[in-house]
Amino acid sequence: MNNVERKIKGLPYRYDDPALLGDQHSYQDKMIEYNRTLATETKKRQELMREIFAEVGDGCIVETPINANWGCKHVHLGKGIYINSNVTFVDDEHIYIGDYSMISPSVVFATAGHPILPVLREHFYIYTLPIHIGRNVWIGTHVSIMPGVTIGDNTVVGAGSVVTSDLPDNVVAFGVPCRVVREIGDKDREFYYKDRKLDVWE
Repeated sequence: MNNVERKIKGLPYRYDDPALLGDQHSYQDKMIEYNRTLATETKKRQELMREIFAEVGDGCIVETPINANWGCKHVHLGKGIYINSNVTFVDDEHIYIGDYSMISPSVVFATAGHPILPVLREHFYIYTLPIHIGRNVWIGTHVSIMPGVTIGDNTVVGAGSVVTSDLPDNVVAFGVPCRVVREIGDKDREFYYKDRKLDVWE
């Protein structure tokens, strides 16, 4: 089994194989072009987003800078997504972000990992697994999302969390490692932050 086949199967493979490298640097160049745009160049940003991302739905906003191994070539965006500044996509494998999700500053999506066994790292072995983010998810600042993780619809991930396993729909989760703290429910219809009452229903 060659490295391309191993990668497809989610098995450890050698990342230095020329068959896997392709036009990686050209995709990074296009991402850097996006990062050099001005905030007022909204039309240019929208055009470049459709060139650098695998998919982009309507109404997406991506602040600069963004960082990505493959220049966002393997990042799929639904519609109405907001991505704040300095987000990193380790997009050696595909990353899917659902409609209306919000990504805070300095979040890391890491689809790639290295084996614990030292001899394998010496020989450039890596593994990659896709990440799936559901609809209307809010990911707090400085969150790290590990390979193969799925986060369910409407879920909130607290700042500074390290997400190592799947999270279900409609929960608040945080911590290192990230754990479900509670479900989203009636309390959240009454308070928007700590003891601050919502008035949008009045």
